[in-house]
Amino acid sequence: MIRRFLPDKITCCSALSGFLLACSFPLPDYHLLAWLGLIPLIMVMPKRPFKSGFVAGVVFFAVTLYWLNIVMTTYGHLPVLLSFLLYLLLAGYLALYWAVASWAACRLREFRGYSFALTLPVFWVALEFLREFLLTGFPWATLGYSQHDWLPMVQSADLFGVYGLSYLIVLCNAALAECFLLKSRSPSQGRPGKALAVAIVLLLGNYAYGSWCLQQDPDTRAESLAVAVVQGNIPQGLKWRPENQISTVKTYRDLSLRAEQEGAKELIVWPEAAMPFYFQDGGPLADSVAGLATEAKTALLFGSPAYRRDSGALRYLNSAYLLSPTAEVQGRSDKIHLVPFGEYVPLGKFLPFVNKLVAGIGDYSPGEINPLPIGAHKLGVLICYEVIFPELAREYVRQGSDLLVNITNDAWFGKSSAPWQHLAMARFRAIENRVWVARAANTGISAFIAPSGKVVKQTGLFETAFLSSEVGLGARPKLYSHMGDLIPGAFLLICLIWLIQTRRRFF
Repeated sequence: MIRRFLPDKITCCSALSGFLLACSFPLPDYHLLAWLGLIPLIMVMPKRPFKSGFVAGVVFFAVTLYWLNIVMTTYGHLPVLLSFLLYLLLAGYLALYWAVASWAACRLREFRGYSFALTLPVFWVALEFLREFLLTGFPWATLGYSQHDWLPMVQSADLFGVYGLSYLIVLCNAALAECFLLKSRSPSQGRPGKALAVAIVLLLGNYAYGSWCLQQDPDTRAESLAVAVVQGNIPQGLKWRPENQISTVKTYRDLSLRAEQEGAKELIVWPEAAMPFYFQDGGPLADSVAGLATEAKTALLFGSPAYRRDSGALRYLNSAYLLSPTAEVQGRSDKIHLVPFGEYVPLGKFLPFVNKLVAGIGDYSPGEINPLPIGAHKLGVLICYEVIFPELAREYVRQGSDLLVNITNDAWFGKSSAPWQHLAMARFRAIENRVWVARAANTGISAFIAPSGKVVKQTGLFETAFLSSEVGLGARPKLYSHMGDLIPGAFLLICLIWLIQTRRRFF
């Protein structure tokens, strides 16, 4: 009787894969586990393809995204039970991508004789790419990000993006698993040794390319900019209270003046929504911010809410202003990719009972890509989790941005692994576009990221601090900057063709 309630072998092996892959991400960041973590899943998925992939996905996303409960209970003020239910629903939705990948690979193996090493990496990457834009998109924890700290291995992101690394990881897992599945293979599926040999060649080639890139001094530029990023460490619960506005401005002013004295002579960067008031309305607080630019004699980039009127309707914006050393507004960059249920409610007209989880002003409207001028150069501003969308960073570079700046407020993640995961994804934007990234976060982690993906300097979590550094100006785009996600898009088409080949056996 007891055995009926115990998980079976398929469930245990699938869950093990999900857990191992989750451990390859920050934190604990055991990145080598990603190269073996899928093997238990691949070994058992021929018996229950959809179930095994779904179980592995639920465990992976539940472990990786556990911090969502902090957001929903602490800052969204949801009951614990409701928060947990929504968290599991999201994990279940994201797990469907894994389930479809395992189901499709098994289907092609059964009906067409295609090996897992051929099909599973293609389906995996295609579905990761689909997850980037389907239902507003949530490409958090794409498998390739697990390797963020292994610099020689991730340099190929300038050729194929993060999806190229995902492909290689799944290929290595599938090739190894095929060796263990040797007895159950049909003659039409070929020899597993061939797949393993291909995987080894690609793995070594990827590492050799990365080592060669690092030897080419990818971080040095002819021109540079003296930049400081300021981490005010303003508690999320106090951020939007009117009585704290003066002390908030004072905190950022004091830190900025210290940064200027230590060499930040050309640009000071404050985080997302660092100034929790409408700078465009003017007044004493706005004057104090503008006065800092003239006092420090440096350009100032800072986050502040904004608004505009469209046909009489008031549109709120999550924005970044750039002031010149003479306090003239050089431009404003508005956030493009908004956080669902954080900055707006999807289908809000049909869901009037659903409120935003994060405190602020109201529903935001999306902006447009608008690089900001600083001297003869341009800044591309990625606000908050825009940095996890490769196409946004790539488009900023295409439009002439010589430096990417990521301003964010990760306070609502609490003391979890989410800020580390967020930083890991930002590192790939530097590599993909071969451009410097300056990152200012309200409570951390603020950092300077070189085009090689190396974190040159970084702060800790929940500390009041600033960092100053010389950053190189100018991107050196390679294949990925020009080609974009053409290969993952082609994989989607290939997957469709493969599934059509089995159409007679769907029912």
